[in-house]
Amino acid sequence: MLKLFRLMINVSRVKILSLDDSEGNLVNYSDSGYALKMWKDRLKRRSSLRSRKVNRRKNINYSGHFYSLSKLAFIGVIIAIIGGIAVLSYIAYDLPSPDKIIRREGFSTKILDRNGEVLYDIYQDEKREPVKYEDVPDYLKEATVSIEDKNFYTHEGFDVFGMFRGFTRLFTRGRAQGGSTLTQQLVKNVLLTSERSILRKLKEFVLAVQIERKYSKDEILLMYLNEAPYGGTAWGVQAASEAYFDKDVSDLNLVESAILAGLPQRPSYYSPYSTNSDAYKSRTKEVLRRMREDGKITQEQEDGAVEMLEKYEFSGKGGDFKAPHFVEYVKEILEERYGAAIIEQGGYKVTTTLDWELQEEAQSIVSEEIEKVENLQITNGAVVALDSQTGEILAMVGSKDFNAEDYDGQVNVTLSLRQPGSAIKPITYVTAFKKYYTPSTLIMDVPTEFPGGAGQPNYKPVNYDGKYRGPIQLRYALANSINVPAVKVLAMVGIRNVLETAYDLGISSLEPTSQTLSRVGLSLTLGGGEVRLLELTGAYGAFLNKGYKIEPIAILKVEDSDGRVLEEYKSERRKQVLSEEQAFLIADILSDNKARSLIFGENSLLNIKDHQIAVKTGTTNDKRDNWAIGGNSQVVVGSWVGNNDNSPMKEVASGVSGASPIWRRILLKSLEGKVNTAFEIPSGIVTKEVDVVSGYSAHDGFPSRLEYFIKGTEPGEDPVHVKLKICKSQGKLATPSDISSGNYEDKEYFAFKEEDATGGIDGVNKWQEGILAWIATQNDGRYNPPTDYCEGSNPLYVEFVSPRDHDSNLPGKFNLQVKVDSISDISEVVIEIDGVKLRTFTGKPYSQDIELSSGVHELRAVARDVNGKESDRRITIGVGVPWDYSPSPIPTIVPTPTTGSVNTPTP
Repeated sequence: MLKLFRLMINVSRVKILSLDDSEGNLVNYSDSGYALKMWKDRLKRRSSLRSRKVNRRKNINYSGHFYSLSKLAFIGVIIAIIGGIAVLSYIAYDLPSPDKIIRREGFSTKILDRNGEVLYDIYQDEKREPVKYEDVPDYLKEATVSIEDKNFYTHEGFDVFGMFRGFTRLFTRGRAQGGSTLTQQLVKNVLLTSERSILRKLKEFVLAVQIERKYSKDEILLMYLNEAPYGGTAWGVQAASEAYFDKDVSDLNLVESAILAGLPQRPSYYSPYSTNSDAYKSRTKEVLRRMREDGKITQEQEDGAVEMLEKYEFSGKGGDFKAPHFVEYVKEILEERYGAAIIEQGGYKVTTTLDWELQEEAQSIVSEEIEKVENLQITNGAVVALDSQTGEILAMVGSKDFNAEDYDGQVNVTLSLRQPGSAIKPITYVTAFKKYYTPSTLIMDVPTEFPGGAGQPNYKPVNYDGKYRGPIQLRYALANSINVPAVKVLAMVGIRNVLETAYDLGISSLEPTSQTLSRVGLSLTLGGGEVRLLELTGAYGAFLNKGYKIEPIAILKVEDSDGRVLEEYKSERRKQVLSEEQAFLIADILSDNKARSLIFGENSLLNIKDHQIAVKTGTTNDKRDNWAIGGNSQVVVGSWVGNNDNSPMKEVASGVSGASPIWRRILLKSLEGKVNTAFEIPSGIVTKEVDVVSGYSAHDGFPSRLEYFIKGTEPGEDPVHVKLKICKSQGKLATPSDISSGNYEDKEYFAFKEEDATGGIDGVNKWQEGILAWIATQNDGRYNPPTDYCEGSNPLYVEFVSPRDHDSNLPGKFNLQVKVDSISDISEVVIEIDGVKLRTFTGKPYSQDIELSSGVHELRAVARDVNGKESDRRITIGVGVPWDYSPSPIPTIVPTPTTGSVNTPTP
């Protein structure tokens, strides 16, 4: 092409140079008759020729650029064509035959327990019943096309705009996604894997085109309806119709058709039997809206179907495979990680954490125990067992019977939001331990009023048994699940802090957002916030494993048909969300059978002989939910009983009936064959004797007990349980003068005082108000210590501490110190020495270094209070001499007469 282009340019140039004039006559330059004329014309032509050459060079440059671009474009097209042919040839070489779109054999995907026991085998368990095109109702055909591929009857197997959208998501979401037509989905479901890649999309495209040429649109739609996954073991619309509606596909109405049409996109998520039991409703509404927009139904039909949808009841035929709730949970996880088709594609082997032997026993226990209490209007139960160290799910029972027709047995209650009652309290108390409160911290269990928040009435919590116990320490308040102290502790540590602890422990429904804070209040610690049994049980694991957060694990390994490991769980470094010491204190309290005996007695179902087990129960105040959660460092079990429709139970007793028997039996089964363990005491834990009432340091021979403390949080001097000096005559506080004279006796009293952590109501300390009201109902005189002093005696007393009266042989320099006792504030203390004022003190310390000469001295201290009362004290001391030193008389010599007589010395 380059040579041809250059030749054209040269030919053009030759022609121009050989022309004579505009008529194109050839000129013979050797003819002399034209010599002069030709010479003149030649000069003009040369000038014109130069100008033409310049312009021609510019044109040649422009042509060169155009030529280069044309060359690159041409080469690019050739390469693209060759590359496309090569890629399509490679793809076509490895493609399955489109004839296989009509399935003739099953799958072999399996879900196994941790020991290889088959829980779910698609090949063995799948329900596939092909139907004829004429047996499928038009509603179902139209609903499927509207929601999955509205251009199905006009495209040739692929949707260009849909493919472009799916391709762009490779860059926006990191993987190719969406844009598949019904034909492409059929190819993916039957002939290809669910791998998300451009290569798989190309294969899907080629096969879709081949299938469109081979089969009619109605045949393709029918094959899709017979092959699509509809959740569980239901494959195809006939099996799905029987599983969900207990009827033949030909009998489906508009609502039922719309429900089925919405399932194949995410069958594990949208299935009415999934953990997201209401997700199918929004999906069905979307299907109905699409049908109306496509002109398949009217607005009136859509409205009627939506109204029917809200009240629709399914047949209850959910599944007939092992551990159905757990399998559905695993399938949903796989769907989230690998796409909706991983379970349906075949060849996968999924090894889970489940222990089938324990699971089977757990299911039987739940069913048996619920049957015993159905007369108490308790119709359902659930349980989950986890490895306390790793979070591996060993058993998951979502209801008493997955296939029960009298209630929503398919709902997995272990994943449902329910109110936990007092089972949430350990999270409040461990937050208190973070804030340096201790197991011996004293809380007053008395009727107390709390502010209810903006626009809400004041909050008055009551205890489970309606009784109030007055002074109670945190250990006993938690162990016996007393409500009022728990609410006070929550107010003391703050709602946000408790939510942060709960969220750190893995309770996703209690994330400390403004929205959560707006809907929960002080009732949070009594179960006012909804949680999932699986997550709350996992949170307890941190109490049992030295403070490490555990994430519930369901899958150990995923392998494809070639044995290639797609995923394998490996124990990773866990996140410590509690200190060892904080976790130990909770575990120790919850395993203290003696501490909880006040409410539960010493022989409740919570006490497991020869095992140290930490356990907590919970019951909502309206008796809609009853829980029991606990275990040791090896396994933690959480159980729940109640009613799926949230109706109240007639009667349930924590630690005796309800969830406790289920919890106990399954925990004992879980511990079979395991070595008995106890909670290790961390190095940061110390012990100290504390007063049994106040929780402060033991003193004065009052009854005491031994308590654990995080080092540095041990209590100090006791301001609550005190001995007071009472004057003997009046039974009031002895004045300093009474004490100095010995006119008193020691008596035991309790001084109960609390600051209102909420700030009070209208400026009133409601906590102290509640204490005083409770004391008024008590007959124990020790709760009313006297506040007035005895009359008729001086309320002020001053005494020398150093030196003391009659001290002898003191050095010349020493420290003088005075002590003043008074029922009022002291205004001044005056010190005199030998009648001379030394110093006036107006505040403590009443101390002065002094220097005195040798001899006997008199010291005086005068104290005055703000009320004008006065007291003084005089003492006598000896400096270098005894305090009572008196010098001997010195004789006087008088001159005598000559007779030599001596006069008697004058005294």
